[in-house]
Amino acid sequence: MDDSSRYVDSSVRAADVDLGDQAFWTGPSSVREGAFRALRGLDHLAQTTDTSFFAGYGAEPVRFWSLVHHADVRAASRTPGTFISGRGTNITDDPPELADLFGSIVNMDEPRHFRVRSIVSKAFTPGHLASVRHAIQRRAQALVGQVAEDHREGGEFDFVERIAAPLPLSVICDMMGIPAADEPAILRWSNSILGAGDPEYSADADSLITDTVAMFEYAQALAESLRASPGSDITSAIMTAEVDGERLTSAEFGAFFILLTAAGNETTRNALSHGVLALTEHPEQQRLWYSSFDKHAKTAVEEIVRWATPVVHFRRTATQDVVINNTAIAAGDKVVLWYNSANRDETVWANPYEFDVRRATQPAHMGFGGGGPHFCLGANLAREEIATVFDQLRRQLPNLRAVGAPDRLQSNFINGIKRLSVTA
Repeated sequence: MDDSSRYVDSSVRAADVDLGDQAFWTGPSSVREGAFRALRGLDHLAQTTDTSFFAGYGAEPVRFWSLVHHADVRAASRTPGTFISGRGTNITDDPPELADLFGSIVNMDEPRHFRVRSIVSKAFTPGHLASVRHAIQRRAQALVGQVAEDHREGGEFDFVERIAAPLPLSVICDMMGIPAADEPAILRWSNSILGAGDPEYSADADSLITDTVAMFEYAQALAESLRASPGSDITSAIMTAEVDGERLTSAEFGAFFILLTAAGNETTRNALSHGVLALTEHPEQQRLWYSSFDKHAKTAVEEIVRWATPVVHFRRTATQDVVINNTAIAAGDKVVLWYNSANRDETVWANPYEFDVRRATQPAHMGFGGGGPHFCLGANLAREEIATVFDQLRRQLPNLRAVGAPDRLQSNFINGIKRLSVTA
């Protein structure tokens, strides 16, 4: 069954699409889906001028090429020598005030990327994740159980506020040795950083810079404290780990901290929220999954991530002249990898607008990136959190469903849901 008519405005023409217009990202989601489908129908790449969020800091409007097909996004992700990350992964270049603070592994090329990722990946070993798995199960059971108790007589509540936001936030803070009392500050900072462009979270570049600096300084202080007195948390593991005799500096950890806490919180939160919304819109899929939960858990989680695509894009810069989809890209040109479009590519998936918890996991979706050296380091953690939360929902809140339209984040980077009213 082709479900596209529910989600796609088929009247959108490629010639009218302007991905650099901020207003494009605040309009109906069906228009955006229609725009990307129109771009996938072209026999060439589209080039766009972006209106910079950092215009007040001297940033010039940026011209970029859009990679909208699954094969192109995958190829660019797996040829990091041709499409580099070291010149920035946001569409527009970061202002100097933020360049070092956002200079984590997502913005690195080899050999530095390999060195830093080798160090931080020691916090994501099977042993570490096994211990975290039990913590996720305990937290999810208690969190959902409290909501079930509070709404034993029914009534509406905000799923994001009560479940989707606190679960991954508490898990990542506990993993990193962050005191529970500091969780509200971490949430506020991460909302500001990944919600840049949404007036509710980052009204302007000044507020974004202030929050990013505060988070960076907090991370450096935490790193120095746990380097001096290591614990069992992953901050201690990272700060004491060595690769070829080298350790992570406090500044390198600060940038990684911003990446991990913001991404580890926001992306899982939004996958959970989109998952609830998708199961509400496709109740037959909820019944199918919940009736044989373990049988369909792996494919259902991957389908939720494909469907949600929490991170909409990353940018790369070409290092040499290449031709993609009949389009000449020159060395130095910026290209944007649109993961959301790749995850709706009609040449890869039959009925990409159909939510199917049994959908095959191959070919792989782009919800964790397109593969290659920048594949999401926390993918397995996110999978564990999503599966565990939905397991508790089907046990304790089996009739949970969304009511009304979600309050969506205004962003071209994060496919976010700020609030989602649900009833149990």
